[in-house]
Amino acid sequence: MLDLRPVGYVIGLLVAILGVTMLFPLLIDLRDGQGEWPVFLESAVFTVLAGGLIALSCANGVREGLTIQQTFLLTTGVWLALPLFGALPFVLGATELRFVDAFFEAMSGLTTTGSTVVSGLDGMPRGILLWRGILQWLGGIGIIVVAMVFLPELRVGGMQIFRSEGFDTFGKILPRATEISSRISVIYVSLTTICALAYAATGMQAFDAVVHAMTTVATGGFANYDASFGDFSDQAQYVAVVFMLLAALPFVRFVQLTGGHAQPLLRDSQIRAFFATGLILVLVLTVWNMSHIGQSEVGFRETLFNTVSLLTGTGYASANYMTWGGFPVTVLFFTGLIGGCAGSTACSIKIFRYQLLFASIKAQIQRIRSPHGVFTPRYAGRAVGPDILSSVISFFVFFIVTIGLVAWGLALTGLDFTTSVSGAATAVANIGPGLGNIIGPAGNFAGLNDTAKWILISAMLIGRLELMAVYVLFTIRFWRA
Repeated sequence: MLDLRPVGYVIGLLVAILGVTMLFPLLIDLRDGQGEWPVFLESAVFTVLAGGLIALSCANGVREGLTIQQTFLLTTGVWLALPLFGALPFVLGATELRFVDAFFEAMSGLTTTGSTVVSGLDGMPRGILLWRGILQWLGGIGIIVVAMVFLPELRVGGMQIFRSEGFDTFGKILPRATEISSRISVIYVSLTTICALAYAATGMQAFDAVVHAMTTVATGGFANYDASFGDFSDQAQYVAVVFMLLAALPFVRFVQLTGGHAQPLLRDSQIRAFFATGLILVLVLTVWNMSHIGQSEVGFRETLFNTVSLLTGTGYASANYMTWGGFPVTVLFFTGLIGGCAGSTACSIKIFRYQLLFASIKAQIQRIRSPHGVFTPRYAGRAVGPDILSSVISFFVFFIVTIGLVAWGLALTGLDFTTSVSGAATAVANIGPGLGNIIGPAGNFAGLNDTAKWILISAMLIGRLELMAVYVLFTIRFWRA
């Protein structure tokens, strides 16, 4: 019989930790004197007590190792439980959101999607704005740990190729998760601090600098203003580009770099492919915009910022790129389906999967030309086994099918084609803004009906956990194992 106590213990601890973090926006609201601090006090007390009681009730079942079933349940359970409690301040606070909207906002935050249902951010209490930033910041570091510890162990979407990165976790999930979290946390906090200082140096106010540093490093995209990044200085946008790119790199390389090993960072084929892809996209769109809009530095900056924002899945917007024309909008739509590097805070398909797919296609073409030859797909100089290629190809198929099913579901709720397709893509790929007048860079998701919001909530969860980690829970064989 499946023992749920180890799963409940970890989820309970993480819920309690989430409750403790609610004290930070409480202090901000208490300092501002806006009367919102009781909201965070009530939410914090309830969340800490609930998480603590869950952990205590399951403490007698804790052990070092986790079974595959327990690991799958833990991975999905965490991303369901945390948004549930993270939604409390949105329901009780100044936003006064209904539960579906509050859960949407919390899920969008913790999955670092960045889609929002909140309007009037410019006049929102700072505690709520900070809480949105905290949710994304926690979601960012959480997904790094999941990508480095759990997904390789679960052999999800070809992630098992990274088990040789010095973080073998078989049979030692929880101890290794704790060790990796502590090492990554130092890098994550340092990067956030440097980003905040850089924002402040461009003239951004201290509070904005901190919150936007948190959502930048998390590649989440929640902003403190309805105009997103549109009202910030040119220098702030360039700073954002730098840190969005850094956050989309494998954090294990930063750990190695701090240990005095720079070569893995410089030689990583995934990083090279990521920067090459970004460079090509920026050059193509810059040439287009300059030839059609006739701007120089402004055109380049807006192209650079919005392209990097979508490539990394951050979702900030400095301009309404829907006005750029059909070609740029189409390119930007597919840019969001590329993603950053594995083991980063970035989302979507990820660069390494495209590399593996192209390597497989190349080997297949070589076999057709030379039927008697032996051609093995390779990644980073290593031969890639058929199990990894099968996982990657399955991921691509499920990714496309998932977007199609979500788009179909959204269309059935009465949404138009552009909103349905782009909404499905932005949710599954955890990008943030969609296309069109409703959910595009100049809009938000508040106007969607409740059914559409629940569909998007499910899509954000499925996409953030790389599809198969959620889908496997709906198979009969999983529960019989």
